[in-house]
Amino acid sequence: MSHEVTLFVNPTAGRGRGAHAAQPAASAVREAGFSVRTVVGADAPDALARLTAAVREGTGAVIAVGGDGMVSLALQALAGTPVPLGVVAVGTGNDFARAMGLPVREPARAGRMAAEAVKENRIREIDLGRVSGAGYEKWFGTVLCSGFDSRVNDRGNRMRLPAGRFKYDLAMIAELAAFRPFPYRITLDDGPVIETEATLVAVGNGSSYGGGMRICADAVPDDGLFDVTVVGDCSRATLLKVFPQVYKGRHLGHPKVTVHRARKITLEAAGLSAYADGEPLGALPVTAACVPRAVRLLT
Repeated sequence: MSHEVTLFVNPTAGRGRGAHAAQPAASAVREAGFSVRTVVGADAPDALARLTAAVREGTGAVIAVGGDGMVSLALQALAGTPVPLGVVAVGTGNDFARAMGLPVREPARAGRMAAEAVKENRIREIDLGRVSGAGYEKWFGTVLCSGFDSRVNDRGNRMRLPAGRFKYDLAMIAELAAFRPFPYRITLDDGPVIETEATLVAVGNGSSYGGGMRICADAVPDDGLFDVTVVGDCSRATLLKVFPQVYKGRHLGHPKVTVHRARKITLEAAGLSAYADGEPLGALPVTAACVPRAVRLLT
């Protein structure tokens, strides 16, 4: 293994926590006997290009410092390579770190764990989702979602004011006012098309999204299968009742909720977009495949 470790840093993650978290992570890596290379991009495409170059040039490991968006970028460069990934989770959601049992908003501890894992070659091979749509392919580590939640994200992303998460609360209220189930066509593996009315469909390699909402609570990231949570044709009142249960994963027992397990899924629905790892993908249809042991995780 190369004696260089690359820190992949989003300095703006978690309202500036990323910049501060990079310092203890770098110190821990140096104390473990490795040199440090820091990659910071001007924007997401530039950051990914710089990281891809570092991986191509032979870095020994990559430690992503930031939130789920930074981890998602790192996955695009590392999937299918022997270079392992560590995570110092200091973002807003941190669902990838939660799903993998890694420290959340403990940058010094997370940095030490990652540095020790590099030194001791402590690796866990985990699955990733590979999603394809109109003109793109992308890896994801946690949840691919569409339906009510993607409509809320779409609306929130179009709103310039207010700033922060409050705009998504307003977007949710607006979407609830116009709420209706959506007609989906769902294909699991090579089975028949399932035509159903659904509030949302979530495809989980990991268990949670949105900062701890355990939409696919029983998903296991190294079993070679997605957990597919389908929330059926809820009324507005039922949705409001079920929604708070998502944080504990208790919604899975509701009669309007169905869970499937599959290696591949195709989602089709008019007028809906998809998100993966919290990042927008584009309009349905999309097809996602679970790729076993796609990335090597430092644990």
